[in-house]
Amino acid sequence: MSVREQVEAWCAETEQEVLLADGFEGALIGLAQQFNTILAIYDRDACLRILVERDGMTPEEAEEFFAFNVQGSSVGEGTPAVLVWRPVRA
Repeated sequence: MSVREQVEAWCAETEQEVLLADGFEGALIGLAQQFNTILAIYDRDACLRILVERDGMTPEEAEEFFAFNVQGSSVGEGTPAVLVWRPVRA
């Protein structure tokens, strides 16, 4: 079952809605809840790798495209979130 199918199955089971960033299923970390809204959470570095590997962008092009078209865009309530930092665990 694909990641998108897994999310769709979870949404059907829980009667929740979630917005996904098309084409970045491989970078989806999971879902989070903020108040009554479910948010898809994406790994920024994985998204950039997808743009480089899938779309043939240079790292610089991927950074610019992602910052403007994905991370910098809002589609209203439930806009997916991007994980930009995580702590190093000992």
